[in-house]
Amino acid sequence: MPSRDGWSGNCRATRSGDTIGSMPTGILILAFWVALVLYWNISARSVKTAAEPQNFAARLARMPVWLGFVLFVAAWVHPFGPVAMRRTVSSDSVAVAICALGLFVAIWSRKLLGAEWSRDVELKQGHKLVESGPYRFVRHPIYTGHLLMGLGTAVASGLLVAFVGLASFAAGFWIKLNQEERLLQRGFPDEYPAYKARVKALIPYVF
Repeated sequence: MPSRDGWSGNCRATRSGDTIGSMPTGILILAFWVALVLYWNISARSVKTAAEPQNFAARLARMPVWLGFVLFVAAWVHPFGPVAMRRTVSSDSVAVAICALGLFVAIWSRKLLGAEWSRDVELKQGHKLVESGPYRFVRHPIYTGHLLMGLGTAVASGLLVAFVGLASFAAGFWIKLNQEERLLQRGFPDEYPAYKARVKALIPYVF
């Protein structure tokens, strides 16, 4: 299928001449990310006080997540580098669907977690272990949602830099996931091991 206009209407990948995706696709995916950021910041106002705050050194582990965001933005605002996959109408549709699913999973999970949620890896005062809703299927559905959005963004871009961003995104969330696992096993020594044995981390019934 012939290549089409880029996210900004006229941006083209530098090496192959392929375009980066249609403008409507780019606008939709950008809108999904904006919706996520807005919801995250509004909902962050109503959380419990931390019983055990995370130290600064441990917070640095999230840097690969931020790097992933930067590379996603770079692929959208100023496309550069080789094309990893050619854009088509079908791939654009799949990308939007994946990103929309990720947004739904992330917001659903965040809403259900409620006041127990934290930006950092920490237990709240009177912390409760949530096992309902999406937490019945995966232990870290918020990360699953973010990774789906990252995958949709990379597919919509088609550029290698966006897939490098996705890899960095995944590495950062994997580090944070393991930090949470250790904290939750310490905070819920009886409940969490049983929950972990029953429910997969990121992909239902798989991983």
